[in-house]
Amino acid sequence: MISYVNTALKTTNLKCNSDGVRLDVFLTKNLPGQTRSAVQKLLDSERVTLNNVPLQKNHKTSLGEVYLIKQDEPVASVVIAQDIELDVVYEDTDIIVVNKPRGFVVHPAPGHPDGTLVNALLYHCGERLSGIGGVLRPGIVHRIDKDTSGLIIVAKNDRAHVSLSRQLSARTLTREYDAIVCGVLKCDIGTIDAPIGRHPIHRKKQKAYDPGNATKGSSSGGTAIRQAITHYEVVARYNGYTHVSCRLETGRTHQIRVHMAYIGHPLLGDIVYNKKKNVFNLSGQCLHARKLIFTHPTTAEQIELCTPLPDYFLEIVRSLEKGI
Repeated sequence: MISYVNTALKTTNLKCNSDGVRLDVFLTKNLPGQTRSAVQKLLDSERVTLNNVPLQKNHKTSLGEVYLIKQDEPVASVVIAQDIELDVVYEDTDIIVVNKPRGFVVHPAPGHPDGTLVNALLYHCGERLSGIGGVLRPGIVHRIDKDTSGLIIVAKNDRAHVSLSRQLSARTLTREYDAIVCGVLKCDIGTIDAPIGRHPIHRKKQKAYDPGNATKGSSSGGTAIRQAITHYEVVARYNGYTHVSCRLETGRTHQIRVHMAYIGHPLLGDIVYNKKKNVFNLSGQCLHARKLIFTHPTTAEQIELCTPLPDYFLEIVRSLEKGI
């Protein structure tokens, strides 16, 4: 069991007593203990609303407006070890690699205080996990989304964590995914080089920007836009769908999901980036982290790990092969 500080949402109603002032300036002066940057983060995350409408930081105040503000409030909590079965693909004294099923959350967060991969790892490994990720993400070098299945590597000590993180930064840690996308891709191979940043309106989404209209390190609504590169290769084509293999050169949030939607081929089942009808009734994107290649942090040996496509993915492939 590891103690940590969780957060709960505190709701405040604040009546405006000024007219014609930028909202972020007004809130900084009237919310105790809040810096202007902290206030701007509240606004960027749509936690300040007027009549249920999120407000921008440059909103000009009007006398008598009542703002609803949702702030994080610290609450003491713990991360507990839980006896949850893990599909361990590789393990030694430095690292553990797990084949994560879809629907399994990686680390505790609001709405998912337990029942996560981290809870299972604490039971399996005890406290033999790297502390670099903090108490909420011990040992977590990289993450995959809740509804993405497949391989995730976890460090058991800080030395291993640093080595793996450097490989990620140097783009020498290979991550390959399989996905089913909507539409039929014309080219057998391709590269998507489009920077990614947080969506300027829908703050829980990411957005790919045209390379000519976005500069690496610039910002969208206060969020950095970073270089993102995905390489893909067609595995098979079906009636209205394509099975692709994707290799990440960078690792941005939702990168494959965002990039494939950007080129007009969103992932089957993706409820965030795909507006097309979900004919297979999937609860999330059809995406599987199939392969990892990395240098072992102690032996310097090249480790290559693969995991087969999960049952849900194979069932879709069989249906597509039958023309369903």
